[in-house]
Amino acid sequence: MKKKSKSPVFIILLLILAGEAVFILPFVIVRIFRTTFLEAFNISQTELGSCFSVYGLVAFFSYLFGGPIADKFKPHTLMSVALLLTALGGFYLSTYPDLVNLHILYGFWGFTTIFLFWAAMIKATRIWGGTQKQGLAFGFLDGGRGLVAALFGSVGVYVFSMFISTDIEITSITERRLAFKQVIIYFSVAVVLVSLLVFFLLRKLPNNISNKNFNQPTLKNIKQVLKFKAIWLLMIIILCAYFSYKMTDLFSQYAEDVMKYNKIEAAKVGTYLLYLRPLIGVIIGLLADRTRASLWIVIGFIIMLLTSALFASGIINENLTLLFVLSIGTMALGVYSARVLYFAAFEESKIPIAITGTAVGVVSIIGYTPDIFAGPLMGYFLDKNPGALGLRHVFAIMSGFSLIGTLASVLFYKHCKKSI
Repeated sequence: MKKKSKSPVFIILLLILAGEAVFILPFVIVRIFRTTFLEAFNISQTELGSCFSVYGLVAFFSYLFGGPIADKFKPHTLMSVALLLTALGGFYLSTYPDLVNLHILYGFWGFTTIFLFWAAMIKATRIWGGTQKQGLAFGFLDGGRGLVAALFGSVGVYVFSMFISTDIEITSITERRLAFKQVIIYFSVAVVLVSLLVFFLLRKLPNNISNKNFNQPTLKNIKQVLKFKAIWLLMIIILCAYFSYKMTDLFSQYAEDVMKYNKIEAAKVGTYLLYLRPLIGVIIGLLADRTRASLWIVIGFIIMLLTSALFASGIINENLTLLFVLSIGTMALGVYSARVLYFAAFEESKIPIAITGTAVGVVSIIGYTPDIFAGPLMGYFLDKNPGALGLRHVFAIMSGFSLIGTLASVLFYKHCKKSI
């Protein structure tokens, strides 16, 4: 009976739950309630972007240096502490700190979510998938995280609407701030509960997930990782795919500013989109295991390129609701396909499992730099040209990243094909 409690399915379910809960407060809450967040904190798009930049700067150093910590401590300890500290930050967020303290809070979250959490989650997932189920493993992880985010978001929208006594369009800013405060507290309490679940239920994680097959990212290992051509291509692929993923934060704002939805309807758009993530994750993961992960990364970027160009053209407006729905759904297919598979592609590119921790740290340092520059970049264009024009500009930028990602993924596909 004791052995059954260590079931791989049990492990991946806990990783999925924890893997998204830790990012709910820093990211998902803004993705769903972007305009409400800006209004409640009385900040501009650029100022919100600068908060994400502080997060990204702290995360930049945390990706690599968090690896040794993950090797020294058991995952359930690191992950539960990370979740608890992140939740405490959420309770502080509910007090509506000023912009300076908001920057400090996002820097704190960069430490809790990356330095304490990230490496252990990726390593555990790769081992769970073995040599034959990498696509499925990361499909479950990313898709499952999408479902968790969607569920959190749905309840968050319900909580927000519950504290709005009249029509959303005629409520005062004070009433909306009070309602949003309840949403933040709800998210924070939920993350505390997940922290407790992880601490008590994940503590019997098999030893091989905590340290077997993984070395600390020594200088020797870093040099070894950098010898792989695939690593350099994966850096570019992750950077372009992650920038595109961050663009999904703007769908609820597009719904409000261009499609003329009210704040609750716009928040629902962001939430409903999250429900596509688990479906896409599992399907693409299964297809990748039966074909090649690198092929579906190429397809994902081509879809991103086409749909971002469509949004950049300005064709989609309030008179074309069906086209809007189809376009964001199609873009989500492309974004989530690439996101699901870029770590699954480690196996296809023949990167040894013994240096996975180091490889994750190295590619993440460059790949996740959009955490530093994407927010200010988007904020600048959205503040300079509020409404539809600013959104067209940022989607045009996404088109550029999608084009670069397409070229890098084609080269990666050809490289992996030669190594078969």
